[in-house]
Amino acid sequence: MNFSEVFKQSNQLCKVSPDGKYLATCVQYRLVVRDVITLQILNLYTCLDQISHMEWSSDSQFILCAMYKRGLVQVWSLEQPDWHCKIDEGSIGLVASRWSPDGRHILNTTEFHLRITVWSLCTKAVSYIKNPKACHKGIDFSRDGCYMALAERRDCKDYVCVFVCDDWHLLRHFETETQDLVGLEWSPNGCVLAVWDSCLEYKVLLYSLDGRLLFTYSAYEWSLGVKSVAWSPSSQFLAIGSYDEKVRILNHITWKKIAQFEHPAVITTTKVVVYKEMEKRSAAGNEELSLHNLTMDSTLFGNQSKYEILPSPVQMPVVRPDPDRPNPKIGVSTLAFSSDSRYLATKNDNIASVIWVWNMEKMSLEAVLEQMSAVRCFQWDPRCPRLAICTGNTNIYLWTPTGCVSVQVPSDDGGFQVHSLMWHCHGDPLILLGKDQLCLCYINTGNEDK
Repeated sequence: MNFSEVFKQSNQLCKVSPDGKYLATCVQYRLVVRDVITLQILNLYTCLDQISHMEWSSDSQFILCAMYKRGLVQVWSLEQPDWHCKIDEGSIGLVASRWSPDGRHILNTTEFHLRITVWSLCTKAVSYIKNPKACHKGIDFSRDGCYMALAERRDCKDYVCVFVCDDWHLLRHFETETQDLVGLEWSPNGCVLAVWDSCLEYKVLLYSLDGRLLFTYSAYEWSLGVKSVAWSPSSQFLAIGSYDEKVRILNHITWKKIAQFEHPAVITTTKVVVYKEMEKRSAAGNEELSLHNLTMDSTLFGNQSKYEILPSPVQMPVVRPDPDRPNPKIGVSTLAFSSDSRYLATKNDNIASVIWVWNMEKMSLEAVLEQMSAVRCFQWDPRCPRLAICTGNTNIYLWTPTGCVSVQVPSDDGGFQVHSLMWHCHGDPLILLGKDQLCLCYINTGNEDK
């Protein structure tokens, strides 16, 4: 495993182009585009203000930079560095900006979600979509880029609009059976739209492309409900994480529940491998305590750790939330399927330092990873079942079906703390993001589990 040198970045704004050739990073008001292989700077662009959001077009030809405070969007071209586009939303403001799947239209959401403005880079035409709902995930494009689903709030009722992305005409418009819709997401095959209600009511609705209600799922009533939803890449499973600390798996044929995954406080079964992160002793432990050794210990070896396999039963570090405080840290907040749909990784917020890995073929718990600190981010390799984890310290952690490893990120001052991470679209390298720095981690893929 090798690491690149450290580069500057701001606000975790770092994206790999969809074709995998370029790495774009933002440093305050500057946009830097590098070659992924050589890391040499190819283009440097200067925006009018500090960048709030950055996004590649689907064909990797353009980069969108949004400056929400000023209501501005600037678009830059890789092929023609002298060309650029500026969109000014004016006094109506700007809270979100994103590309359409064709990479030639930009969708801007105004303040207070009064409307979405669709700008065409080719014809300069402008279209307006009124009454978009302000919710956690109120807009989603189908994987093939043909359709856009949009949550709408009108007359105290929730609706879903389905638009055709070619010319932005309205294909379907239907009311949903929700009290307060907070999210919607297309299945990867684009055949089904999942819609879910706020945490106050446990309800997940599944609609066809033409607006027919296929199934309504509700696990219980009179308690906090859905906290997270995720489709498997194969579209065969819909995973629903709830405030009752359980994950329920629906199948794509009958939409009935086929499995329920619990996150117990004590793991008693011997069929589950429990990895616990343990602190390594310093390399200079039994040697002469010279100034050189003390310096080396505080930088290179001070935060090294390793995994140990624990025998059952194993007590999990459960933290009970304060019932008097809002937004309790309880329930399954994060779900992530591996690229081959064989595994599901989950995080239960009141056991925040633990990652649970479930085998979707056996519908059972495969492994548990207990970290020394709360997990900040985890993500699957897009090419193989390999999970990367970070906890805000100087280490990264990798799990595969064959084992687990902890690796310290080297740096000159020993202070590169990994706050977030993301995989290259081809699986290698792994991009590590600190507070205001980034580096690339190159992994030897010769022995990966396929």
